[in-house]
Amino acid sequence: MTSTSSTQLYASVNEQAVETATSLRKLYFIRATFSVAWVILIALLSKTSITIATVLLIIYPAWDVVGTFLDIRANKNSSSKTPQYVNAVISGITTIAVGFALQQGVPEALIVFGIWAIGTGLIQLILGLRRRKTLGGQWPMIISGAQSVLGGSSFIILAHDPTKGITSLAGYAAFGAFYYLLAAFRLSKTINQAVKA
Repeated sequence: MTSTSSTQLYASVNEQAVETATSLRKLYFIRATFSVAWVILIALLSKTSITIATVLLIIYPAWDVVGTFLDIRANKNSSSKTPQYVNAVISGITTIAVGFALQQGVPEALIVFGIWAIGTGLIQLILGLRRRKTLGGQWPMIISGAQSVLGGSSFIILAHDPTKGITSLAGYAAFGAFYYLLAAFRLSKTINQAVKA
């Protein structure tokens, strides 16, 4: 391979990495905004309107399905999209399961959320570990995945505690927003470094 073609190949790979990082950064900002809005609504409305709280509980995993497909689209150059498709299926099943669980009560819905948080947390860990080699800026997603596993476990353990309820999920979603913001800002650094190279 000549020096010119090697340089062109590097420029092409670098351009793809910048495009992917830019798309993911935008998506992470959108996901953080959604999570913050959800936290505010659940905190304000869960005690005054069970109907609205129920709808919000169903919307949260449904939005994750949408977010996952946006992630697949943003990361179109990825060699393996299997973890994202698995995540979309898990979140879709969770959306339906939360609807059924809410007919039994909030504790049952918290158990479903716990199982979902553990499953998606593990997937987030896998994706973060894979992407850190090519994109960098993934340590917030790795930490978030680990925290999701721990949070999901606590939802299951504390589901029947009468002092816990729908608002206990607000903290989980708030931390998710925080980690999406961290990842977005970290990707900004990756983009700036790649552009300067």
